Amino acid sequence: MAAERDQQKDAEAEGLSAATLLPKLIPSGVGREWLERRRATIRPWGSFVDQRRFSRPRNLGELCQRLVRNVEYYQSNYVFVFLGLIVYCVVTSPMLLVALAVFFGACYILYLRTLQSKFVLFGREVSPAHQYALAGAVSFPFFWLAGAGSAVFWVLGATLVVIGSHAAFHLTEAVDGEELQMEPV
Repeated sequence: MAAERDQQKDAEAEGLSAATLLPKLIPSGVGREWLERRRATIRPWGSFVDQRRFSRPRNLGELCQRLVRNVEYYQSNYVFVFLGLIVYCVVTSPMLLVALAVFFGACYILYLRTLQSKFVLFGREVSPAHQYALAGAVSFPFFWLAGAGSAVFWVLGATLVVIGSHAAFHLTEAVDGEELQMEPV
């Protein structure tokens, strides 16, 4: 146990832990704060995937109750499931990777160009918003050829199926005050 703690401290000293690596990958701002809040409220993955806690709901009322409570209770876990499905979709589609590389490459080139001087096109200065719209327009054919539209709908559909089935069939966690609720007669 002590050896594991020493290894963890060594890894943190080298900057390899998730707590120190994540802030380096994501710039400060609203996105980083949102992700930190999600990480802070994540429920244990062991209870999230425990097969003994899955059962069929008895009726429609219990199904609705499970959906609402589980989505509320496991909200952060579901966000990471969604992000995992996005990563899976992008990694398994080489053309989508190329399209994303073209888009982010164009954005990076525009960013570097604006650091040197203002971007002028046809004698007019182009605002940053218009520059990124131009990057999107340039990369749009690549996204279209890669089937990005179908990838988006695949991710949304897979997310609804995975999260919906988990929320419907996973037993709800005990909540304070649940014992005081009376069932209708």
